[in-house]
Amino acid sequence: MTAVTQMKCACDSCLCIVDTSKALEKDGHYYCSEACASGHASGEGCGHKGCGCHGS
Repeated sequence: MTAVTQMKCACDSCLCIVDTSKALEKDGHYYCSEACASGHASGEGCGHKGCGCHGS
């Protein structure tokens, strides 16, 4: 069995795929950026190309 090393960012509106060894982990979920991990508290997106994620 191989370990999962890549998964979708835990932010619902985010399209990013994160490497679990480099991702931001918060409460057992993996995020691509501090913006996603904080639930977009400031309303900013992750800033990654092609992704328009934001807070709900």
